[in-house]
This record gives sequence, C-alpha cells and structure tokens, in this order.
Amino acid sequence: MTRRYLIAAIALALAACGHKAAGPTDQAEQVVKIGHVAPITGDQGHLGKDNENGAQLAIDDLNAEGVTIGGKKIKFELMKEDDQHDPKQAPIVAQRFVDEQVAGVIGHLNSGTTIPASAIYSAAGIPQISPSATNPIYTNQGFKTAFRVIANDVAQGAALGKFVADNLHAKKVVIIDDQSAYGKGLADEFEKSAKANGVDIVAREAGDDKTTDFSAILTKIKGLQPEVVFYGGMDAQAGPLVRQMKKLGITAKALGGDGFQSPEFIKLAGDNAEGQYASKPGTPKDKLPGYLAFDKKYQDKYKLEIQNYAAFCYDAVMVMVDAMKRAGSTDPAKYLPELSKTNYNGITGNIQFDAKGDLVNAPVTVYQIKNGQWESVATIGATAAP
Repeated sequence: MTRRYLIAAIALALAACGHKAAGPTDQAEQVVKIGHVAPITGDQGHLGKDNENGAQLAIDDLNAEGVTIGGKKIKFELMKEDDQHDPKQAPIVAQRFVDEQVAGVIGHLNSGTTIPASAIYSAAGIPQISPSATNPIYTNQGFKTAFRVIANDVAQGAALGKFVADNLHAKKVVIIDDQSAYGKGLADEFEKSAKANGVDIVAREAGDDKTTDFSAILTKIKGLQPEVVFYGGMDAQAGPLVRQMKKLGITAKALGGDGFQSPEFIKLAGDNAEGQYASKPGTPKDKLPGYLAFDKKYQDKYKLEIQNYAAFCYDAVMVMVDAMKRAGSTDPAKYLPELSKTNYNGITGNIQFDAKGDLVNAPVTVYQIKNGQWESVATIGATAAP
C-alpha cells in the first residue's frame, strides 16, 4: 500500500471511530406549519389576539415537550393571519394557507369567516378546527375537514331560551342582532327556544356588526317595557348598547351569548355592566381541571387577562396534534381520519366529535357580572356540572 493510500485509510478509520451512524435522534427537526386565523385588527382585534395567544401557547408547550411523530422530531410553527372578520377576506387567507401547505388550521374566530373559508380547506383536504365559530351551517355543509371544540348556536340558543324563562322568569323580551352569521344565527336559535318556553318576543330589531349607536332602536322599544333585551353580537357593540339602555331609562337586563362574555364588555358597558348576563359554552371555568393553571400561564406570558376563547384555541391545537400522534403522521390525509375519533380531555373539558364535527354533549354556562366580574350562575346541558 502506498503512503498516500495508507494515510487515507487511517483517516477513514479515525472518522468511523469518532462518529456513530446517524439515528432518529440525530435527524434534523421536521418543521410542521399550523395556521391560525382571527381578526387581529379592528374592533374585534382584542378577541382575535386572545385566540392567537392561546394557539401560540399550545405550540410553545408542544415544542418544549419535544414531540416525535412517526419517528421524526417535530418543530411546530404557527402561521398567523388576520381575516379582519371580513367574509370576503376569509377565502383569500384560506387560500394563502393552502399555498403555504399548512398541516391544519385553527380558526376562524367568526362564523361569518369560518363558513366561506371552510370550502377552501375542504377542497385542499386540510383539517380545520374552529375554537369559536358557533353557527350550525359550518358543520352542516358535510365537509369532512370541519370540526369545532365549542358548542354550536343550537345548544347555546336553547340554553339561553330556557334560562330566560326558568331563571329570569321573563315574559316580555326584545331581540336585537347584528345581522352577522354569528349574531343572527344565535338570535334565531334563542327566539325558537324562548318561544317554546312560553316567553313573548315583543319586538325583533337589527343593526350590523359595526353599529354602536342604538338610540333609534332603543327609543322604539322603550314603550314596550321589556324585561330582557337579548343581543346577538360581539362585545364592541354590546357594550355601547347597554350603556345607552341606561341613558334612556330602560331597566331591562341585557342577555347575550359568548360574543360579549368578555372583560372588554365590562369596560365598554361602563356603569351599566353590573348585573348583565351572557353565556359561554362549557362548564364554569373554576370547575375545569387545569383551567386555573392555564390562566396563570397565559397571564404570566402575555401580561393580559384572557378575553374569551384562548383556552378553546389551546385545546384545538392539542386535539389536532393528538390526532397526528395517533396517526403517526403530520400528513393531513393520514391524520384527518383520526380527528373524528378524538377523545381528548382538555382545558375546556372532554372533547369528542359527532359525525358532523360538532362537539358531543356540550353544556352551556350563563354568567352574570357581579362586583365587576363575570360569575357563573347556571349551567345548562347534558353534561352540565352540578
């Protein structure tokens, strides 16, 4: 053997001694993108950012855990988009996610954006889990990619109609909604339930999702002397509504859904916040195992109070990744079938889906503002906590 070949052989032998064969732990991390969509700007920006924060917290926890799927180390990245709660913008954002080849989507926040976007995700075979869209149309379209981790408006409207009759003993109710897929949809379901429970709907009025001056509507209904004014819409409009009710001397209680069961509503309603009612899907937060720890973790990280759906977003991410783990793959086509088999105990409670992608056995809790804070007063539903 020549001197040159001898040196080469020795170098190869030393290299072999100094380096073991590459194994699973030596492989580079596989980056898996998960999309999140909500209105990050505008009058619902506080709610959208709250959703985004909840989803990001889940991503951070998963990456800290060190997830391995199908023998590969996974690093999750949250792709963030702002749909401005605009139904026309939602499909554009959805297509952007398809082009980015995200593995799944958490969102959208609003029913009015979730529904048009869902067709885009369905066509691309990308699983979509909404943490907050409640209109039944979303899961009634027959898309196998559509899921939600929150009770729909049928459940919430039924619970509110029962509450107004059985707990508030109201006989005369006025309904106002914002004509959005969420607000009108919830108001429609509430009206059905209230009437079935013997409540008289003495008037039904509407603004839109940007209305903040309700003086004309309130002046019109004042003479009807309603005991309850039900509002289907979000906190940015509900706050001014109840403030103007007090100004006009309307003593009726305000009642609504999850759209204004937020700390922001208390700020916007001012002096008339006290005593008002709103619902949120799920059992009371203080009865949910793990919620208080989640709340502390959230506030420690973001230095903000949870507005509304952050925990639902956290759970939505965890449910999606849990399906990936069970499938042994982050490929949407492979883990999608596992989503429908979900049985996951999350921060918001047990999560299982029916054939349409709706949450199974979803209770609804009604809260009232007492001493400037939302406090649970009644839980209605098949799995309601005692």
